[in-house]
Amino acid sequence: MQTALADFIKGTPEGAEADAILRKCVHCGFCTATCPTYQLLGDELDGPRGRIYLVKQVLEGVTPTASTQLHLDRCLTCRACETTCPSGVQYGRLADIGRKLVDEQVGRPLHQRLLRRALSVLLPRSWLFAPLVATGRLLRPLLPGALGRKVPAANPPRGVWPVARHARKMLVLAGCVQPVLAPDINAATARVLDRLGISLLEAPGAGCCGALRYHLNYQDEGLADMRALIDAWWPMLERGEIEAIVMTASGCGSTVREYGHLLAHDAAYRDKAARIGAMTRDLSEIIAAELQRPGALAALALRKPDVKLAFHPPCSLQHGQQVKGVAEKILTAAGFDLVPVADSHLCCGSAGTYSILQPALSAQLQQAKLAALGAGGADCIATANIGCLSHLQEASAIPVEHWVNTLDRHLGD
Repeated sequence: MQTALADFIKGTPEGAEADAILRKCVHCGFCTATCPTYQLLGDELDGPRGRIYLVKQVLEGVTPTASTQLHLDRCLTCRACETTCPSGVQYGRLADIGRKLVDEQVGRPLHQRLLRRALSVLLPRSWLFAPLVATGRLLRPLLPGALGRKVPAANPPRGVWPVARHARKMLVLAGCVQPVLAPDINAATARVLDRLGISLLEAPGAGCCGALRYHLNYQDEGLADMRALIDAWWPMLERGEIEAIVMTASGCGSTVREYGHLLAHDAAYRDKAARIGAMTRDLSEIIAAELQRPGALAALALRKPDVKLAFHPPCSLQHGQQVKGVAEKILTAAGFDLVPVADSHLCCGSAGTYSILQPALSAQLQQAKLAALGAGGADCIATANIGCLSHLQEASAIPVEHWVNTLDRHLGD
């Protein structure tokens, strides 16, 4: 795709990156086959190819409109198109660049601005989000149906976090939303890794990874969150005591793995960011590597599970991180019966704050995903991201949990 960048973007890092991405696109249209919003709406401008053209126009100086903004807003950034694309087009990065440019030129109605700002302030800060959730629980019977379903009835108990006793140590991201909604996930991870001879640690003050605000188009604030997380982790990394950084939320993992790229033009942080990105692994990758050691599976002393599982691989895991089938192999090796799930490449509709900002489209994707997950008669749905977990849980007739909790519940004595 030939591009003639306008003067306002020519010669900038964003312009150079966007131009390189656009030149890879050959208009083949393979991406539309796996785009959830194109499948729902059937509009070329609600598919990756059409959105790429819209961003190209903006880069070339065409003034964007509210319609341009809407088509970009409807994108889930699930990145299924990246998995499908034979030319390696980095659509997610182009979408981030395009949305920022469009939002700078197109105003939003007041209610949208207030909602987006509220999400950017409340969700990344656990100390604000936790009391909000607690209040929501008290008012749950009085809330409208859709909003009430988004408030979990109760938090699962955290459980015991083993004392750090092993020479091998790994760092885990506490996060922002996850410790409020599901404090049991990291604790279960610590128990499983403890059985494998690894102590799991959380760094004080290590909160939001920056993805939430960055993808809401408060990109400078998102980058500030990334720098703050690096600062919280860096003393432990400098001491050389950390073997890897473990991600139990694949949405955060997808972003942290890209820190080196996102902060490449920050001289003070780029080297630290690149090192952190290189050290980051999804939990499934960590456990899969450990299970290659003789006797590792036996060390878990798993009770034979009599559970049929439907596994939902989050988009941030299979498309963002390109980690596919790993958690499924671990669960199968542990003895779980995994049922087949149709269209497992498609998004569940959570997509960060998408379920709040685009509720109608999100609900359609949610119902389609739950129908596919429930078709095989599963007793439980397992996933790997707090956003997907919460989104599916609010409308599911069967339990939904993080796959490490499923594994942890079947540990023997």
